[in-house]
Formats: sequence, C-alpha cells, structure tokens
Amino acid sequence: MFAIISDIHSNLEALTTVLDDIEKRGIKTIYCLGDVVGYAANPLECLDLVIKKTKNCVQGNHDYAAMFEPTNFNSGAEAAAYWTRKMLEEEPDRKKSDQRWRYLGNQKMRWAMETKMTGVNAILDFVHASPRRPINEYVFPDDVYTTTGKMTALFERVKHICFVGHTHLPGVFLEDPDFYSPDELGGAYPIIPDEKALINVGSVGQPRDRDNRASYVYIEDNNVNFVRLDYDFKAAAAKIYEVPELDNFEGDRLADGR
Repeated sequence: MFAIISDIHSNLEALTTVLDDIEKRGIKTIYCLGDVVGYAANPLECLDLVIKKTKNCVQGNHDYAAMFEPTNFNSGAEAAAYWTRKMLEEEPDRKKSDQRWRYLGNQKMRWAMETKMTGVNAILDFVHASPRRPINEYVFPDDVYTTTGKMTALFERVKHICFVGHTHLPGVFLEDPDFYSPDELGGAYPIIPDEKALINVGSVGQPRDRDNRASYVYIEDNNVNFVRLDYDFKAAAAKIYEVPELDNFEGDRLADGR
C-alpha cells in the first residue's frame, strides 16, 4: 500500500492535513509527482516535509522554475517562483539550505517501477505532467474529445499505468480515449492487466475542479483510491495575502477550488 501526492504548491495547511490522513491509514510509503513549491506562502516548510516523508519525488514545472527559470508562466506564477527562490536563498541554516537545493537539483523528470498487486503485475510510471513531456504538458479531460491525436500519442508512451498531476484535475484517462472523474468511478479505479490508464491524482494544495478539498490517491491491493479532505484554506489564503510578492488571486482561488 502506498500514497501518491502532487501539486502541493507551498500550501502547508493542505499538506499537513493530507500527511495526517495518510498516517492514520497506516500507509508508510509516499511518492510525490512534483510542484512542491509555487503559489502559496510556505515553500520551505513544504519542501522539508516532502524531503522527510516521501520516498521519491519527480520534478514539476514550479520546482524547475525555483531552481532554474520560470518559462511560460503567468505573472502571478512567475512572481511566486522568484519569491520562492528568494526564500530558499535567504535561509541562514547552511545545512538546511544545502539539503533543499540538492533535493531540487537531483529531482528526476520521470521514474518507473514494477510491482505485484492482487492478480496484476503492474508497471507504474510517475511524471509530473505527461508521459510525452514530463514537466510541462497539460492533459485536460476535454482532450479526449478535442485532441484525440494527442491522446493517442500520449498512450503510445504509456506501458501500463502512468500517474500524473499538473492540471490539478483528478481522474482517469483510458486509451479509447475516455476520461472518468473520481465520482464517476465511485471513488476508485481498479488496475487490471491489459488496460492502459493515465491517472491524475489531483492537487494537494490548489485543487481546480471546483472542489476546494485537498486531493491525493492511495493504492491498496489493485485499487487506486481517490481521497478528498477538508483543510483550513482560509489560513493558507491569509498567509498569501500577507506576502506582497504573492498574487492575492492565489489565495482567493483556494476557497473555490479553481
């Protein structure tokens, strides 16, 4: 049994809520799909928790932006990236500073593992965005209707199951192509031997499906279980409002899940 988290975006209140829930379920192994930082006001604390609590974390576009350079970001996201870098650079504890920079610098763009589940030998791929462009390609539910060629190209790169984040919209893409929300799946997707799936685990710290609860998944037996959790989004937003460099919109959107 293991959990997968993604798109924390410096939201400490959401991350601690999710980590507490994972611990209560007795889950010992956590994987992260990136974007630990960006947008909200606690990048250092979130990064420290991910370093401590997760077994592996791939690189997201906001992690890349803090480490190197924001590309194709809107003004609010770009400002948050530069402010995050400033917070990292101003850390007075050299040991902590070195650990964070080393962690961000060593993140891989993708990784994979094979594991035996109930009646299934599963090949699992982990990326932030897509199996084609692991850091910055968006895969939206509407793509199954509007860009079927894109979906075909993506599934050519999926061996069995590929976990993604990036859009902050949880659900399961199938090769048909088709998309199913967690509600349409009854909250769980059963991994089967010969069915390819692209599974978006949703966002811990900035949901965008009009549900403001934190999102993550855990895998037990061969089921991918989608979880939503209430957290103190007002406290997370208030911290954003207190930082002049951060766009107030990033706080506003937490209430609406957008």
